[in-house]
Amino acid sequence: MPTLFNILAILVMIAVVIVLLRGLINMMRGGSGNTSNKLMQARVFLQFVALVLIMLALYFSGG
Repeated sequence: MPTLFNILAILVMIAVVIVLLRGLINMMRGGSGNTSNKLMQARVFLQFVALVLIMLALYFSGG
């Protein structure tokens, strides 16, 4: 079970990096502020999900 949470946490962390890079590219190109805001909200949500998954992995592994 902890292995599943570890794999999911890694996938969500990769998603966080992708959203972060998209936000940086949007900012460098002078893109829409609305798009930047939505990307920031998505990044914060994904970081929360990653944190929850990491805590669940620690809980179920007995750590």
